[in-house]
Amino acid sequence: MLQDPLTIRFYQKLTDALVEMWNRGYRADDLRLYLDGYLAALRHSSAIEPYLIHRMEEEAVRFLYDPFNFELSQPEPESDYY
Repeated sequence: MLQDPLTIRFYQKLTDALVEMWNRGYRADDLRLYLDGYLAALRHSSAIEPYLIHRMEEEAVRFLYDPFNFELSQPEPESDYY
């Protein structure tokens, strides 16, 4: 579980971008490349500690391979009750 506020912020931006890319038609291989590039940029910039990047990577991979994160929400059917 992520606990560092900055790491959580990076994680949220990453997962929001992954969902947005999925909705635009990118698939798992493309998303994995994006994830790898995002993590490489974090490592290169030294924005957060390496062990936090490793934890974030574990959580992001778990997020990426959970199919429920990429389902489109279906609106509830309206009832015809008056």
